[in-house]
Parts: sequence; structure tokens; C-alpha cells
Amino acid sequence: MTAQPSLPFGKATVLGAGLMGRLLAVALAQRGCAVSLYEAQGPDAGGAAARVAAAMLAPLAESAIAPMSIARMGHYGLQRWPELLATLAQPVFFQREGTLVLWHRQDAAEAARFAATLDRNAQALPEFPTLQRLDASGIEALEPGIGQRFMHGLWLPGEGQLDNRALLAALLATLQALPDVQIHWHSPRAPEDFAPAESERVIDCRGLGARPQWPALRGVRGEVIRVHAPEVGLTRPTRLVHPRYPLYIAPKPDGVFVIGATEIESDDMSPASVRSTLELLSAAYTVHSGFAEARLLEIATQCRPAFPDNLPEVRHLRPRVLQVNGLYRHGFLIAPALLDRTLELLSRSAP
Repeated sequence: MTAQPSLPFGKATVLGAGLMGRLLAVALAQRGCAVSLYEAQGPDAGGAAARVAAAMLAPLAESAIAPMSIARMGHYGLQRWPELLATLAQPVFFQREGTLVLWHRQDAAEAARFAATLDRNAQALPEFPTLQRLDASGIEALEPGIGQRFMHGLWLPGEGQLDNRALLAALLATLQALPDVQIHWHSPRAPEDFAPAESERVIDCRGLGARPQWPALRGVRGEVIRVHAPEVGLTRPTRLVHPRYPLYIAPKPDGVFVIGATEIESDDMSPASVRSTLELLSAAYTVHSGFAEARLLEIATQCRPAFPDNLPEVRHLRPRVLQVNGLYRHGFLIAPALLDRTLELLSRSAP
């Protein structure tokens, strides 16, 4: 169990009830702090990027496009998530069955580049399990029903995922059960609204809502489709290598799957386009024919907060006011590392 740092203050105000806001509010309240949580929207986290996410915990897979620091934080998160989940008031689906990477024959060259990158990164991170190359029979052994569609694949053992919406709900239920926690819905606040005393702290976790104080933030649009596909038996996150839209399929409980791929440099929050929807669904169908009979539950868009280098930041805005932001597309992967880093900073007596 990770040691819990003591806190040199007794009251905290958390701005934003997305993933980081809820995690921090719970952690602070569990350490005996009186917590006030302010959120511009309602309890369903409708304005949070965390609600529209696959919540894959895949540090080695993400290292193909992310810096090694993200992979290291993700590896830490894989170990830390079970500890965090064990303290919550409700169970949350979590598994570590690995990531399956597939590609069609025409994309073999792109897959070779992807695999070579993972090989190099795995050598730099020896704590990661060994990447395994699969033939059709190996793929079929892992995921019955798709071995006839793909001749080659990769398996990244030990990677995982969790249920993002169940986690947000469990964090809320935990906050509601803890003493000295006040939650203010539909109550947008900014750091300048507070003048914390020596025994107080303000932590700003508002994502893109913090752009007035942090102009370097930008929005990166993502589009995902949630479907109910009881005929699809995929049991682990599956990625399809493609030069233009690298698809992912993340299974959730009760036959629900999250399908996503698009990443657009825009803070446009309009609905998904017909083109991107067709591309996602047709690509998913090429992975498993059972998606043909799936029922569409939701087509959602959201913007992830990111800095120019796509790395997260924790900073002091002014004495006793801390900001946590820029989780980009890696929110669930790196959230435990950012949580513990923030708690470490808060544990210091100096602001």
C-alpha cells in the first residue's frame, strides 16, 4: 500500500469534478481534510473528458506515440489503481488481460514500424512484460472468433483497463459517504474566487475551464461510439493498426464496447461527422463480424485538455493554490501518478 502523506492543512477546495477533481477530493477527505468540491455542471460528469473515454491502461502500447515519461507513469498507475479502487464505496470493473494489437495485410508495413517502436521502448523499460508476437492460432487462442481474420498480431501482457463511468460514479458515492465533504453542482468557480488562509488549499482541476489562468492549454477533440454487442466476445482492449485512423475497441461489462480512433486538433464540441462514424464502425466490423448486429448506445465527442508538449503539469498558481492539468489522452493511464505527485506537493508545509 502506498504511504499516505500527512497534510499541513485542514481544509481544501477542489475546482472541477472530473477524474482528477474526484480523485483528489476523495484522497484529501480520506486523510481527514474538510473538502469543498465545486463543479460547473452536474454529478454525471457530463462536461468531463473522463466520461467520454475508453479508460485503457496500456503504457507500452501508448509509448508508440507518447514520451517514455508517460509510459513510466502508466506503469506506476497499473500497480496503483487496485489500491485506489479498494478504498471506494462501490466496485469498479478493472482487469489486466493485456492489449491485443492487430492489422490487416495491407497495413503490414505500418505494423512493422509500430512493433519496432514497441521493441525499442520495451528494452528501455525492462519492468514491462515481454511483448509477444502471435500468428493466427495465437490470436484465436486469446480471442476466439477472430483468428481467421488476422494472420499476425501482438500481445502486450499485463496491460489493462477499467470502467470509466463506474469509476466516476464510485468516486462520487465515496465522497457522499465521507464526512466533511460538501459538493456544489452547477457552481462554476475560478481560483481568484478564493483567498485561502494558511490552513487551507485550493486545487484547480478544471481541465479546459482553466484556460483563462493557463492560456497554453488547448483542446484535442476525440470521438467515441458506445455499442451493445452481445455477440462479440472480445475480452481485452484491441487495437487495429492503420496509417490514418488507428482504431481501439475497449470491452466494458454487460456486452458494451467503446470504439474510438479520431484525434483532432480542435476544441470543436459539435457532434461527430458521418464520415468518422462510418470509419469507426466499418473498422470495428473488420475486427469482429458480431459488430454488424450491435446496437448503438451513444456517439459522443469531447475535448481533452493538453499542453503544447502533450505532457501534464502540476504547478503553484500562487501561494496555497495548486493547478493540475493537461492529461491529454492519457488521463486514466497517468492519473494515479499525478494524484500522488499532487499529494506529495500538498504535504509540504511550504506552499
